[in-house]
Amino acid sequence: MKIKEIELINYRNYRHAKLEFNDGLIILTGENAQGKTNLLEAIFLLSLAKSHRTNRDQEMVFWDEEHAIVKAIVENKSYEFPLEIILNKKGKIAKINHIEQARLSQFVGQLNVILFAPEDMQLIKGSPSLRRRFLDVEIGQSQPVYLNELQQYNRILKQRNQYLKQFGYSKQFDELFFDVLTTQLIEKATKVIQYRAQFIQQLEKLAFPIHYQLSNERDQLSLKYQASSSKLDYDSLSTLSQQLTTLFKQSLKREKETGVTAYGPHRDDLIFYINNQPAQFFGSQGQQRTIVLSIKLAEIELFNQIRGEYPILLLDDVLSELDDQRQLLLMQQIEGKVQTFLTTATIHGLKIHQLEDPQIFYIKKGSVSINNEIIQPDKE
Repeated sequence: MKIKEIELINYRNYRHAKLEFNDGLIILTGENAQGKTNLLEAIFLLSLAKSHRTNRDQEMVFWDEEHAIVKAIVENKSYEFPLEIILNKKGKIAKINHIEQARLSQFVGQLNVILFAPEDMQLIKGSPSLRRRFLDVEIGQSQPVYLNELQQYNRILKQRNQYLKQFGYSKQFDELFFDVLTTQLIEKATKVIQYRAQFIQQLEKLAFPIHYQLSNERDQLSLKYQASSSKLDYDSLSTLSQQLTTLFKQSLKREKETGVTAYGPHRDDLIFYINNQPAQFFGSQGQQRTIVLSIKLAEIELFNQIRGEYPILLLDDVLSELDDQRQLLLMQQIEGKVQTFLTTATIHGLKIHQLEDPQIFYIKKGSVSINNEIIQPDKE
């Protein structure tokens, strides 16, 4: 999968930029706060229909403008097609082949990207919500139907929590209605968990040999999907529905007191282990960094297995976080098969010399140049 060209109109600090890309390594360089990450964010937006940096769409609109537009020509293994997202005060408009999509979930997954950013270093030691978001983003891209199940789960969860809170005020409780909500929640929870557990199993299988190589054959990596209760066995999905039903019955009194749903995928976690020890507590900073790199490289291969083509890789100023050996391994893994966008303040010291003809763009205050010649969009 490749992006042939992209056009930004009133996006962040870009008034208007239109760029054409090659199929290999694209380097975006320039001083900090000039717009390098904004360009990566625009690509991410075309993949997930949301930013990885903000939940407020208006932050992505150029100052004092009514709307922003991001367009791209994408090439997959079969054909080329245009994607477009318009951001305005009413929300988002997403288009595939110039046709507006009724639901954003129909748009997500048309363009597949893997983002590796400095904040990903928090994946190991950060909060469980970061790891749940990681799972949701990556599974949602590779298997868009997952997003439908997750959205339905979250909708029912919200209804159930609202009813629990309402009971706290009114003390009136319709058991039949609440049982229907709980049954629906368990049905969707089981499906969400099934997708997550399968994804983690596949990811671990690919990440293990990569990590073993990166750690100079010292460390063994394993992943575990951790349930919100020790009474839940996510390795046995056939009995999961029965386990959740029993657990919800046992926890009803406490849920009425707290006003929140006690169990389910919204409270689950992904745990990384190094030599059977939780990396969050026992892994050094270097070991945690190696885990994240291994996971990202494994994701690239997993997307290819699931979708039949490689995703686009977005590297946001992360090579400086890696030593020479890990930089070289990363470049070897992507060479010739993955279109890669790399942001960096300087290209000096980067281990990219073995790659053929990287395309270099210089970015300054939302203007883009090659060899100091500013690229001007064609007038239409």
